[in-house]
Amino acid sequence: MQLRYNYRVYPTPDQQQSLARVFGCARVVFNDGLRARQTARDNGEKYISDGDLSKQVITQAKDTPERAWLREVSSVVLQQALADLNLAYRNFFASVSGKRKGGKVGPPRFRSRKDNRQAIRFTRNSSFKVLVNGHLRLPKIGEVPVRWSRQLPAEPSSLTLIRDSAGRYFASFVVRTADDQTLPPAKSEVGIDLGLTHFAVLSDGTKIAAPRFLRQAARKLRRLRQGLSRKQRGSQNRRKAIVKLARAHARVADTRKDWLHKLSTSIIRDNQAVFVEDLCVVGLGRTRLAKSVHDAGWASFIRMLEYKAARYGRTFGQVDRFFPSTRTCSDCGRINEKMSLEIRRWGCRCGSHHDRDVNAAINIKAAGRADFNDRGARVRPAAMPAPRNEAVIHPDAACSTRSVEGISVR
Repeated sequence: MQLRYNYRVYPTPDQQQSLARVFGCARVVFNDGLRARQTARDNGEKYISDGDLSKQVITQAKDTPERAWLREVSSVVLQQALADLNLAYRNFFASVSGKRKGGKVGPPRFRSRKDNRQAIRFTRNSSFKVLVNGHLRLPKIGEVPVRWSRQLPAEPSSLTLIRDSAGRYFASFVVRTADDQTLPPAKSEVGIDLGLTHFAVLSDGTKIAAPRFLRQAARKLRRLRQGLSRKQRGSQNRRKAIVKLARAHARVADTRKDWLHKLSTSIIRDNQAVFVEDLCVVGLGRTRLAKSVHDAGWASFIRMLEYKAARYGRTFGQVDRFFPSTRTCSDCGRINEKMSLEIRRWGCRCGSHHDRDVNAAINIKAAGRADFNDRGARVRPAAMPAPRNEAVIHPDAACSTRSVEGISVR
């Protein structure tokens, strides 16, 4: 299983200038490749292959006076920039043809030097190395100090160096972990109902309060935004104010991510099977509750549960979002009428009284267990969208069906 391990790095001022040069070269190669393919399309020429594009914007460009400075950086970084462009094109073509699931993917766009986030990637061919003294040796950059919060479980296969909007530098290693990391079996199983009043309500009755990190930092963020609006555009003070605001947002995001990691790890360790509802976070993000939905971080939490369950040998399942978990009685199974959000406790005709969220968590657990057997294998096929030609009934097909039915009746 492949995982990413992120560490904070502290390059010197000279190394920061070298990294800025590498970021710029990778960005120029990406934009040159995109421009070459767009020009070929406008001229009616065929699609430029990956190999020919590499020769054109890297190999041949280094021999020209306009791009001679590309020789000052590692060629692996330039090749990886083109690999990102090729992957973006493949995702776009797969999305247009319908082979890619999820939302529509647009064509690749030009990268700007004003982007808040800059990233470059090194592979094993670039000869990056973690030294004995704890420093990270990067080709044509030097030894960069790293703050090792934990040890790498294995030799990394690639390294991504990132500069975020707050001006911080991170090293992200791709590591293939050991195959057997299964935890000892646990006796309990849990269903999780996610919400805003309580971040998560478990089927055993445990309620986890929503921390609301963004709401807690709202006053400080508002003060920083007001200070930024008073700065003159293009001034050095405005650049400093932008960095201060970015650092405040980064602190909120880091705190939320750390909290979600700790919560998801504790749930996976204590339960053999975990079941959640397949929420449409994108749709909920367009409602009046968008700020609270994004502050909760449901999507990140579900992804953490999924990959940690696969890593530690647990069962993870998602229940269909249209399953009426809230208004279904967990005792008799009766589906009651829809109720407003103000109703937090309700009673069923069978005489049972339920807490709205706890009842939903119990139903999510029952529905999840119905889809998996005792060994954690799925026994019921997952929901999938119908093919486009099967989603509607065409008038011609309906007429032909009626005629056939009429003949058969006679």
